[in-house]
Amino acid sequence: MASASSSALPSVLVVDDSALLRKLLSDIVADSGEFRVAGTARNGIDAIRKVHALQPDLVTMDITMPELDGLGAIGYIMSEVPRPIVVVSALAARDSAEAIRALELGAVDLVQKPDRVTGDASATLAPRLVAALRAAAASEPSRVRALARPRTAELRTAARGGAAPLALAIAASTGGPRALAEVVPALPRGLGAAVVIVQHMPAGFTKSFAERLDTQSALRVVEGAHGMPLETDTAYVAPGDWHMKVAGAAGDAVLELTQEPPVWGVRPAADYLFRTVADTFGRAAVGVVLTGMGRDGADGLAAIRRAAGATFAQDRATSVIYGMPQAAVQNGAAEDVVPLDQVAERAAAALARRARVPA
Repeated sequence: MASASSSALPSVLVVDDSALLRKLLSDIVADSGEFRVAGTARNGIDAIRKVHALQPDLVTMDITMPELDGLGAIGYIMSEVPRPIVVVSALAARDSAEAIRALELGAVDLVQKPDRVTGDASATLAPRLVAALRAAAASEPSRVRALARPRTAELRTAARGGAAPLALAIAASTGGPRALAEVVPALPRGLGAAVVIVQHMPAGFTKSFAERLDTQSALRVVEGAHGMPLETDTAYVAPGDWHMKVAGAAGDAVLELTQEPPVWGVRPAADYLFRTVADTFGRAAVGVVLTGMGRDGADGLAAIRRAAGATFAQDRATSVIYGMPQAAVQNGAAEDVVPLDQVAERAAAALARRARVPA
């Protein structure tokens, strides 16, 4: 249980319309030894009141609630009294889609809500929730810009792209969904490249995330599946709890999914994907490491650079958490460090240069 010195720990406001879930989440927070419970709220209106009254350091936020839902509460909090928010959402289709929208609005991480409140649920949820709170506590809310009006993709031709001779590989974790919602829609068609993405996210939510990006992007965006050919003008999001890699040769590559052990504690892992991109595409590859906690992607980005591919890392000033990009800079993997709003342009330019010069 929390000690007498718990007042020095970061405080958490727990928001959920279910009394059972509020109790479960509060117990996990209190028992973590890293955080303390500032209070609880039963809906979005109650949450806004308690944020003002209690000034919590962090918030866990349910999505589907009466009176004011989680999206409304997140939009208000991030615009008026910004602080790190972790979404705790069910996996139902509507909830998962709205959870992705919550990340666009400024929430920094996402945890799957248990189907039933049991002892087993607590044991499964606790490490995931504490890890998300730990990452949220390390984040910089001032660097989270809510994507208030996401762009909508123009009507695309139904024609599919051909086999991709070039590849753009992107890694992201905490703060990544918001960053990717800026980068992927800014990538133009006609680059002759496939885009492969690892975003650390719970299993089940990556499909909604891919669908959301697809509605905003000139590229077709899909959740990756085993055996999919890599086609131009298509982005593939690694499914949660599966490693994704590319196999074959540039211009004739396919995706493969595996359940090999996690790397750096995560699956999918960017290092796993990036090394195969380096092996398959060589200098026809471009790698990018975006915001995130930890160091996943740094070693894989180094492999792309050794293979003569172009490599970039997001800069500190625009990263919600600078851990992953910083690791890529410190090990010499990143040729250049760029702000988020320049990532798509710089990556597209690097792909265009590689398209003009034979491998």
